[in-house]
Amino acid sequence: MGKKIRVAIIFGGKSAEHEVSLRSAKNVVEALAAEKYDPVLIGIDKEGVWYLSEYTTVFESSGGVLPSEFVGVRGEQVIFEPQGCGKFLYAGARIVDTVVDVVFPILHGPFGEDGTIQGLLQIAGVSFVGSGVLGSAVGMDKDVMKRLLRDAGIPVCTFVAVWKNNTPSYQEVVEMFGAPFFVKPANMGSSVGVSKVSNEEEYGVALIEAFRYDQKILIEESILGREIECAVLGNSDPVASVPGEVVINHDFYSYDAKYIDEHGATLVIPAVISVEQTQKVQELALRTFRVLGCEGLGRVDFFLRPNGDLLVNEINTIPGFTSVSMFPKLWEASGVSYGDLVDRLLELALEK
Repeated sequence: MGKKIRVAIIFGGKSAEHEVSLRSAKNVVEALAAEKYDPVLIGIDKEGVWYLSEYTTVFESSGGVLPSEFVGVRGEQVIFEPQGCGKFLYAGARIVDTVVDVVFPILHGPFGEDGTIQGLLQIAGVSFVGSGVLGSAVGMDKDVMKRLLRDAGIPVCTFVAVWKNNTPSYQEVVEMFGAPFFVKPANMGSSVGVSKVSNEEEYGVALIEAFRYDQKILIEESILGREIECAVLGNSDPVASVPGEVVINHDFYSYDAKYIDEHGATLVIPAVISVEQTQKVQELALRTFRVLGCEGLGRVDFFLRPNGDLLVNEINTIPGFTSVSMFPKLWEASGVSYGDLVDRLLELALEK
């Protein structure tokens, strides 16, 4: 048997999606083929400190809850060496006796999905799963993403980006979009900080909530339609999965509906749509992936209006990998098992 591929799994992080990252990481680590891969766990705590971590400490000692305090417990602080081609150092500048071949950054949201860690890994000279700096950054910033898609002729919902010093009044927003409408941080995922607004009082609360997470927020029209999602896999020649539908049992697809309430949403895979609509979803998913300069993987989310029109809502360049996440489930329905999916992603990273 040849030398195993040493994979650094980076998880946790400073964003509000820290706990989701830990859940995703646990599933990815368990899916790695033991005869092919040698995992190295690097947990990042909520202050941004990196630690070498043990599986039993992070994923077993917590009793399955995976609270953030288990990231880094009894671990040693580490950093990647610039241009070290996968070599990393202890905080005391002592060189670790292992060098990783590839990194799987399972970090959702800011400081993980927005191009920041991708730039660091490029400086470190190590291969990594997913998009580079540009694709990650524009995929994270919903304002920039929607502008690029709109310029490429890809349909998106009506929106406006605002900052604290230029927020429109409730009446001005209603004149633009009607009511209800949505308020969300420009750079965040998992529906963190997202509010559905139906009156002026809710608008004030929604602004405060969104600005907790970002200096720039989006105000968007409320779309009446079905939520369709499609996964993309590949580098220069990407392919699309079968589409799936999220049937929401809450007012909208909130964080609680995704991760807290086990009955918050139902995933219907494949989505019950026509052959023509399926082809259109897949075509638009691939166009979105390419327009935004993405690589490796992405999940493109759509709204399907009652009249059949499709709108791209967003792309997730590091989608969830939890046991209930849409991305691996879409590929499973397309004939790619969870383990094979992780294997393919690592191959794409090394290929890139």
